[in-house]
Amino acid sequence: MLASCGVPAAHADSWPGPQIAEVFSHDRHCFVRVIPGGNLAATFGFAGSQTGENATAEFYRRAPDRSYRLLAEVGLQNPVAPVAFFVSNGCRLATLDNWHNVGYGKVVSLYDAAGKLVLAYELADLFSALEVSHFSRSESSIHWHDGPAYVNTDDKTLLVTVKPGGDFSFAFDTGQFKYCEYEDPEHVARYRCRTAGEPRQWLPHASMPF
Repeated sequence: MLASCGVPAAHADSWPGPQIAEVFSHDRHCFVRVIPGGNLAATFGFAGSQTGENATAEFYRRAPDRSYRLLAEVGLQNPVAPVAFFVSNGCRLATLDNWHNVGYGKVVSLYDAAGKLVLAYELADLFSALEVSHFSRSESSIHWHDGPAYVNTDDKTLLVTVKPGGDFSFAFDTGQFKYCEYEDPEHVARYRCRTAGEPRQWLPHASMPF
């Protein structure tokens, strides 16, 4: 899907240490603080390292007095930390990839405003095994997306760009996804979508339900 030749040779990469981070919703009504965990043993390439708790997230909502009140504190799917995370105006959370391990483990996880996990996906849930085998790799990661990721203007979905003309949309409320891309058979551009990695059915974008 993204490459027509074999897997490129892995190359070394380095990561700064994980840090406590906060992300606000677009309307500034909510924010989520992520505190890194210490479960290195669950991280690819750290076999034999210490076990510990996964990353945690604190959900905050703005109160009438303009202060922020804690809504929930929950454990995340990320052993150490997500690479990026996003917050909707409804205080829902989406995390993307894992510290030091892009493409490994739960690459996309979605949580409701109370911090309850809605759905989480691994690469095998989103792509075929052949597609995954063609992604470029580094010493610690599988690089499955290339481009911006953001909360869509509808505030209901997270968009993750996989390649030019191809992207995922993940619904914050249900966790469901669809992947849409432009194909150009015989120079007739079509925009098609699917809602599963395998088995898959491609449909025109206009007729694709979430």
